[in-house]
Amino acid sequence: MWKFLREYLSAPDTIGAIAPSSRHLAASMTASIDFDKAHCIVEYGAGTGVFTRDVAARKRRDTTYIVIEQNDRFYEILREQFHGMPGVVLIHGDAGNVCGFLREQGFRYADYIISGLPFTSLPQQVSHRILSQTQKAIGMEGVFTTFQYTLLRKAFLENYFNIQKIIRVWRNLPPAYVLHMKLKCCHGKQTSADGAV
Repeated sequence: MWKFLREYLSAPDTIGAIAPSSRHLAASMTASIDFDKAHCIVEYGAGTGVFTRDVAARKRRDTTYIVIEQNDRFYEILREQFHGMPGVVLIHGDAGNVCGFLREQGFRYADYIISGLPFTSLPQQVSHRILSQTQKAIGMEGVFTTFQYTLLRKAFLENYFNIQKIIRVWRNLPPAYVLHMKLKCCHGKQTSADGAV
């Protein structure tokens, strides 16, 4: 908790939260993942590894799980926990390079991408680069899931994806919205549903 708060105070625009995510938020973030069928899962901004622990414990041994973290301290925390774990690829880098990271692991697309990045506070050009790369990375079949503390960037996200479902997770500090999205399709209709946890 103190490590997380220290990193937040040093870089609030890129950390975006004052505390690690709750297990309830982790459950909502991974709810769309079919662990029996997923070949490649990607995580952006893993922080202290709350979502990472959940996915790493539930994925198949032969599923590749690419975990991208740019913050130096958080990357070291992740390395201490997950280095050498079968199928877990830790990358100290920028989520805006996700397509290159996928190619390095022999994949064109990811089946699922989950993100802890704070799109509300990231500069718009940074968000644009990451989301544009994410469009390419999930293709027509993949699912992109992110959480945000407000819906201020909902319309911005809709420029890139169809929002399939929005879930409100109250049991988190602070409460969060989880958005499950797929690539926009010229023939598809956008649907959304609201729920709460």
